[in-house]
Amino acid sequence: MAVTKARVRKLALALEGASEVVHVDRPAFRTKRKIFATLPPDREAVNLMFDPPTQEFFCEQAPGVIEPLEGGWGRMGMSRCNLKMADEATAHSALKAAHALALPKAKKAKK
Repeated sequence: MAVTKARVRKLALALEGASEVVHVDRPAFRTKRKIFATLPPDREAVNLMFDPPTQEFFCEQAPGVIEPLEGGWGRMGMSRCNLKMADEATAHSALKAAHALALPKAKKAKK
């Protein structure tokens, strides 16, 4: 049932336009616009860059598996998925949601 960091890496990099970069002390996955997930070096987890409504949805759907980060980051929507407790479907769904929020914004048509 647990998901490995190696599997998270493969799932994240399979998303459209995703690449891996180093962010501070950890691997991070980003679109051209921004980072959508990081792998903390000291935990079996993936940090997900959600907005508050998406965070609320995933925390309700997977209590104890996906939880807000502590402090201000958590109030902004950043969440942690515990990979020891997550199944692949939950982790993949959460990665896809974070990725969608990080995609470049569509340009508005000029009148």
